[in-house]
Amino acid sequence: MNQGSQHNITEPSKMDNSFHTISLGMGCFWGPDALFGHLPGVIRTRVGYAGGTTSHPTYRQMGDHTEIVEMDFEPDKISLEDILNVFWNHHNPVNINDYKGRQYMSLLLYHDEEQRSIIQRVTEEGKGETLTSIAPYSGFHLAEDKHQKYHLKRYPDALEKLGMLYSSHDDLVNATLVARLNGLAKGYTSLERIINEIEQWSTHSNHQQIMTDVIRTIRW
Repeated sequence: MNQGSQHNITEPSKMDNSFHTISLGMGCFWGPDALFGHLPGVIRTRVGYAGGTTSHPTYRQMGDHTEIVEMDFEPDKISLEDILNVFWNHHNPVNINDYKGRQYMSLLLYHDEEQRSIIQRVTEEGKGETLTSIAPYSGFHLAEDKHQKYHLKRYPDALEKLGMLYSSHDDLVNATLVARLNGLAKGYTSLERIINEIEQWSTHSNHQQIMTDVIRTIRW
């Protein structure tokens, strides 16, 4: 990534103070990071380890934790019910692509009583898989840098171009635009859909144009 940002971009991940957070596990966290990251209303995603008790887990020594994607979302644009429907429609809690063990279990970690109530209601209505484990959130351990936005990182030109917008790896990982592009890299969305969404963001029009100009030059 380029040292020093050429542009001081303001986007939803840096503006919204009314977001909610949910943490979930549905197998290897690379795919869910892209799956949820492409959804309008999700403003930030990151992957890591949660749900267990092991101190300082790593990918090689995860202990009793599960691979988790944690996301911030705007509830007036995407509801928790919508997120839960995507969650259960995109994995089988009984057999997650033949993965075994707690590392890849189907897991929902609710952050407050309202989330617990919504999850319970959705499952009771028969819209969710009851074999998913449901537990209170008790902390999150960020995964190593190489696991963040994994699918996007398969495209070096994308990272080079995005270096004009984000001066650090942390800024990149936490960016709404980068979450969308990670979804694009996995095939969940299109460039035109992303550009159309950017035009709806409460971001200065000059910043919208800068983001659009940069991402149009990426070689996929």
